[in-house]
Amino acid sequence: MSQQMAGHLRARAAQASDACRLTLAELLTLPDSQSLPSVLLLSAALTMLPVAGAGTVLSFLLWWVAWAWWHGHERLPVPPRALALSLSPRWSRRCLHGLAWVFEQADRCLKPRWAMWTHQRTQPWWALWVSLMAALIFLPLPLGNVLPALSLMLVALGWMFRDGLALALAGATGVAALAYVVVWWELLLGLLAAALPHLPWLQAA
Repeated sequence: MSQQMAGHLRARAAQASDACRLTLAELLTLPDSQSLPSVLLLSAALTMLPVAGAGTVLSFLLWWVAWAWWHGHERLPVPPRALALSLSPRWSRRCLHGLAWVFEQADRCLKPRWAMWTHQRTQPWWALWVSLMAALIFLPLPLGNVLPALSLMLVALGWMFRDGLALALAGATGVAALAYVVVWWELLLGLLAAALPHLPWLQAA
């Protein structure tokens, strides 16, 4: 199934013209419509692309995915504003090839295992995890969206393939993302402390 999807994505990329601008709505028709793992996978992947405002818009979509996951929904109607998000022709082709590569690797490496990680009772906890990673993506940090986006992609693939190992790796990647944010926070506090003596108007306040 994943190999067929990868082949379909690469064929779609080969057919794309120089004026082709894929939207999120079109991308969602490629895997499994608007199932929660599909929406999560595509949204997380798109947050890593250099598209102005994508991280902000998609963070709200990811929070909506988390809400739906918490309530046990299997599908999610995506807001029109998010569906209208479009990519440049260059990034449209790169996105298609990138998703094809993801499905190829998933087909090669992922399989049902560690069933307790994908048990239905863990779903609310993964919903909270999606919400937390979406908050990290929302923060305006340099490259701060990469690790949480990778974590969310692993969550989506873990649920698609019922692979608990992928979910465990998602947790480890998310912990690294949290550490990255903490390092930046400490750095900003250090810079503020160093600059404070040179800003007398702040000291007066």
